[in-house]
Amino acid sequence: MAKSWYILHTYTGYEGKIERTIRTLLESKDIDPAVVTDVRVPVEELIEVKDGKQHSRKNKFLPGYIMLEMDLPELDWKKTCTVIRRIQGVTGFVGTNPSDRPRPITADEAKNLLQKSGAIKGEKVVHVKQSFNIGDQVKITDGPFATFSGNVEEVNPEKDKLRVNVQIFGRATPVEVSFAQIEKI
Repeated sequence: MAKSWYILHTYTGYEGKIERTIRTLLESKDIDPAVVTDVRVPVEELIEVKDGKQHSRKNKFLPGYIMLEMDLPELDWKKTCTVIRRIQGVTGFVGTNPSDRPRPITADEAKNLLQKSGAIKGEKVVHVKQSFNIGDQVKITDGPFATFSGNVEEVNPEKDKLRVNVQIFGRATPVEVSFAQIEKI
C-alpha cells in the first residue's frame, strides 16, 4: 500500500508529548519506521503586532490532532495501530472505531494542512493577529506608503489585507496593505 496521511485524535495540550513519544517508539523500533514515516503537530506561524513591534509565535491550528504519515500493511496493521492507540493521551484515529482499520485523509486535505503548517517548501503561510474594523484610523509603518495615515475602507481577513484611504497630493487614494504593515492610531 502507498503512504497516506492519517489524523490521530489526542487530548488537547498533549500533542507535543505524544509526538515525542511516537518518535521515541520509532527510534527504539517498537513501531516499525517503515510503517510510520512522519509525525507532525499542525502549527502555523502567527505574527502579533503590539505597540508597533512584531512578535512571532507558533500556534496549533488543529488543537487535539496529530498528522501521521503511514504505509499501513494490509494484514499486520493492527499491531502498529494498537501501539499508537495505547499511548497516554491518544483517543484514536479520526473517523474509525478502535477495531477498524484507520482511514487516511485525501491527498488534497493533506496538502492543505501541510501548506498551512509550512511543511511544503516555498508555500509557508503566515497569519497576522490583529483586528481592524471599517472606519478605524491607522498608520502605515512599512512599504512605499510608510508614514501615511488614513481610514480603513475594507478588511479582508482571509488574505490578511486592508484597503486604507490615504491622502496623497490632497486626494483620497485607496491603498491595499497587509496587516503587518499598519498599526492602529
